[in-house]
Amino acid sequence: MQESHSGTFSVPSSSQKPLIEAKGLGHAYDYPLFENIDIAIRPGESIAILGISGSGKSTLLHILSTLLKPDSGKVIYQGQDMYALPDKKLLEIRRKDIGIIFQSHYLFKGFTTQENLEISSLISEKKIDPDLLKKLKIEDTMHKNIALLSGGQQQRVSIARVLVKKPSLIFADEPTGNLDRETAYEVIDVMLDYIHKINGGLFIVTHDEKIAARCTTVYRLKERRLIPVIL
Repeated sequence: MQESHSGTFSVPSSSQKPLIEAKGLGHAYDYPLFENIDIAIRPGESIAILGISGSGKSTLLHILSTLLKPDSGKVIYQGQDMYALPDKKLLEIRRKDIGIIFQSHYLFKGFTTQENLEISSLISEKKIDPDLLKKLKIEDTMHKNIALLSGGQQQRVSIARVLVKKPSLIFADEPTGNLDRETAYEVIDVMLDYIHKINGGLFIVTHDEKIAARCTTVYRLKERRLIPVIL
């Protein structure tokens, strides 16, 4: 069992059909990052990837989240090789089924919090959940310009923007890197509560072992392969 401040999460059964699955992934830039990677995200599962800078953690996240075609291997989503799909279909998956959270906020600086969230709401055709705003402690920022918010507030808004569209899979690249420890735990718990509620999946890249330990499954990307870790 994985205990969080806000609840207890069961480790998903390996017999469950994966939400997304990668087989034989390999990728390189100036040098090979990883090869023959097999990984699956099952309903209710949260996976954390640890590793030193340059090990390929973010590249793996980009491949699984529709952003980068791998040099080798396949990503299977809903029974199909994701990167064999037409660009239009891939964009639809990215818009509606997958949420991507970056350490950099990528918010619209000239807009208010509400306007940033409304864009996500319009694209996904999903309503903004007031409870989500309370959980992330941004309900009092709705009418403030994003540029006037602290870095921590901006990061929570960026997470809310992703959760507003109610994705079944969340990919988060160092989402707590700009947050203090207490706020980081609160934010991770919001994401864990969310995937538990919808039986979705979370894939998070982090340098923080204490954050990783809150997930149901932890790997370290080292020497071009994923090594299971118990924290």
